[in-house]
Amino acid sequence: MNGRDTAARELYRVVEVMALLSLSRSVLYEELRSGRLRPVHVGRTRLIPATAITEYVALLEREADALQDVS
Repeated sequence: MNGRDTAARELYRVVEVMALLSLSRSVLYEELRSGRLRPVHVGRTRLIPATAITEYVALLEREADALQDVS
């Protein structure tokens, strides 16, 4: 985003994570509220660590695999 190498980034703003994960604002905030996606706060700014994004995607993959196993 902004022409920077995204692989080197450690923290993302909510709007950036919305674009990265193709989630609406309301869905993203629900995932934050539920604890499925872990934010950090710097002052009043809510940021999402790259590691939390990776963990969230892994969680979604595990859930998808579990649903396939049931079918």
